[in-house]
Amino acid sequence: MTSSDAPQTPRFSGGERWSDLDRPPLNESALRRALLRPGGLWTALDVLPRTGSTNTDLVARAAAGAGEGQILIAEEQTAGRGRLDRGWSAPPRSGLFFSVLLQPGPTVPAERWGWLPLLAGVATASALSRTAGVDTALKWPNDLLVTVHGEERKLGGILAERTTARTAGANGAGAEPGVDSRTDAHGAHVAGADAADGAGVVVGVGLNVSLRAAELPVPGAGSLTLAGAKEVDRDPLLRAVLRSFEEWYGKWREADGDPTACRLQEAYAAGCATLGRSVRAVLPGERECVGQAVAVDGYGRLVIETEGGGREAVSAGDIVHLRPASTGE
Repeated sequence: MTSSDAPQTPRFSGGERWSDLDRPPLNESALRRALLRPGGLWTALDVLPRTGSTNTDLVARAAAGAGEGQILIAEEQTAGRGRLDRGWSAPPRSGLFFSVLLQPGPTVPAERWGWLPLLAGVATASALSRTAGVDTALKWPNDLLVTVHGEERKLGGILAERTTARTAGANGAGAEPGVDSRTDAHGAHVAGADAADGAGVVVGVGLNVSLRAAELPVPGAGSLTLAGAKEVDRDPLLRAVLRSFEEWYGKWREADGDPTACRLQEAYAAGCATLGRSVRAVLPGERECVGQAVAVDGYGRLVIETEGGGREAVSAGDIVHLRPASTGE
């Protein structure tokens, strides 16, 4: 057998070897053909064999002047970040790890930009339910949930960060290039730039697709495979999520970010597993709020009816589900 006839070890487009045949690399060319089209939201798509964090990389690209619609995908993240800068990692090609750059423009008031990570949750959950055949629920503010052996597990999460092309703060002081400030929960009430100076939002999504039980980072984690998904090929899953994202984003922007007019608020509430539950919210400053989650308001905040009978709208905090949702009995 000549060297040219010898079996070839599969490689990424960037040249790295891959050995887990159950986890083939994404097809960058095919994804571009499927998702990038004239007049569409998505304008550029890159698949990296390995990076620290797609959010960090895309924030840097935004600082350098990248336009809306950039998609950055990683086969492996070595410094992936969740909310509050919590780190996490997963085996190469075991999930979908990607970030997108959005620039809603001056017609969408800045106070409505906090709906973007919630929009990402609705788009992702609906796409996975259709394509993977797995019921996917939302946990406020930024988690996606599936059921594994009758137990609610975390499938993935969303992280949003505000960006701007400016290299100095509004008061003239130096600022981290491309970053106005990071969202603490679902993105609401983020101070900083307006749309006129190139501001935008990088929304990152991380999903466990083929993680096996022995690979779970924590007991409460899950994956599409463990949830019995009918589809775990990452290419069609990613296409479905990004197409759903484009559809929801288009409706939201056409409505000038009004979550009621585009029915985003309704869709989020319908898919949110937090509503109707007794919850404990750990708020900034280590304050706690305990009660029943009764609504998501027009700003994307979780409204909790406290044990004392009052109501508190929470814009940032860790939410703990204290018991299963009511069955009406």
